[in-house]
Amino acid sequence: MGGGGQQTESSEPAKCDGGGPDGGRGGSAVYTWEEVQKHCHRSDQWLVIDRKVYNITQWAKRHPGGIRVISHFAGEDATEAFVAFHLDPNFVRKFLKPLLIGELAPTEPSQDHGKNAVLVQDFQALRDRVESEGLLRARPLFFSLYLGHILLLEALALGLLWVWGTSWSITLLCSLMLATSQAQAGWLQHDYGHLSVCKKSGWNHKLHKFVIGHLKGASANWWNHRHFQHHAKPNIFRKDPDINSLHVFVLGDKQPVEVVITIEKTDHCMYVIPILSFCVSVGPPLIIPVFFNIQIFRTMFSQRDWVDLAWSMSFYLRFFCCYYPFFGFFGSVALISFVRFLESHWFVWVTQMSHLPMEMDHERQQDWLTMQLSATCNIEQSTFNDWFSGHLNFQIEHHLFPTMPRHNYHLVAPLVRALCEKHGVPYQVKTLQKGMTDVVRSLKKSGDLWLDAYLHK
Repeated sequence: MGGGGQQTESSEPAKCDGGGPDGGRGGSAVYTWEEVQKHCHRSDQWLVIDRKVYNITQWAKRHPGGIRVISHFAGEDATEAFVAFHLDPNFVRKFLKPLLIGELAPTEPSQDHGKNAVLVQDFQALRDRVESEGLLRARPLFFSLYLGHILLLEALALGLLWVWGTSWSITLLCSLMLATSQAQAGWLQHDYGHLSVCKKSGWNHKLHKFVIGHLKGASANWWNHRHFQHHAKPNIFRKDPDINSLHVFVLGDKQPVEVVITIEKTDHCMYVIPILSFCVSVGPPLIIPVFFNIQIFRTMFSQRDWVDLAWSMSFYLRFFCCYYPFFGFFGSVALISFVRFLESHWFVWVTQMSHLPMEMDHERQQDWLTMQLSATCNIEQSTFNDWFSGHLNFQIEHHLFPTMPRHNYHLVAPLVRALCEKHGVPYQVKTLQKGMTDVVRSLKKSGDLWLDAYLHK
């Protein structure tokens, strides 16, 4: 065991010790973990990568992945996240050189906060094996065929209307095909967003804008800045935006009780709404057509992201050009709204069955493997499950190796399971049915915990 064991965790950040941009030490200075951990404020941020100490306070604002995702590691060792997220870590290290202010003292362990050094080393050995066996290289034919089946679904949906007209049955079938196309395009944009298709990051970014913008009408930058926070700190309160829902409902085992302690009954009577029925009946159908759409357009306009806005508008222009002759303006709006409604159900259940029933907590500074396994689980492999979920039934492997192409998840899964067994880290695999029912159970449990705490406050 090693790393900063002398430090006690606190809900309040440690007081910074001041100094200039480099802490007043210079690039050849040496630091202890205690000193590094003090620099965890928005206006004062250090982090450690491969024992090198970097001051990212000013540069974080220019971080291509967004300021929040890198700031989540302020005062911590970010080595494992750095390697996991970047397609070519050695290339990125060139940009870190001006930020270098020193390194850890020779007497300091490589891991912080008492992380299991053996587990960290074993996971690094696994990653080295994954790279040497070519499991981080994509098969272009797989993704070409995948894109082809998305475009085919869209063409068939339009063809139905041209040949058989706009009867209720044909319109419903067209909607189902479009919803399927949209859901599958969502999984494909996810691949490009994670840089897991092309060898060059630039091509991944360009194709990501095409798929998420032109095929789905959304924003690549909005998705990147939101989604990578989730991967960096999954199921961590105030760091994972996917569980940042206090303004609507509470999640997990701790949040329902904690929120009651900090509020007055008369101030938050809205929480009396039955959480289970609210989430199941309102959450899935409204996430994409309402919540995400509002966020996407607000972000594009507030950030003046005209490139993403142009890509997004190209989707709506194409959609109305195709369907206006059949349904008119308001009919086309109704059609896309219904398609989004169907897609939203698909998206929510697939993404949440691997996360929502899992552990949710405040920051605990765990190693990469332990942190990801506590927040994720897998769904059994089958041809249907792979297609239906965009291979996110292998959520564990995806979170451990976010740049890995999805067609290789099943190859690395046995290696990950063996490593987890060696170190006693739970590796959960569920059936598709159990994954979905566990979502309902977890929501009911959260609601019961809140109600009990609320009534007995």
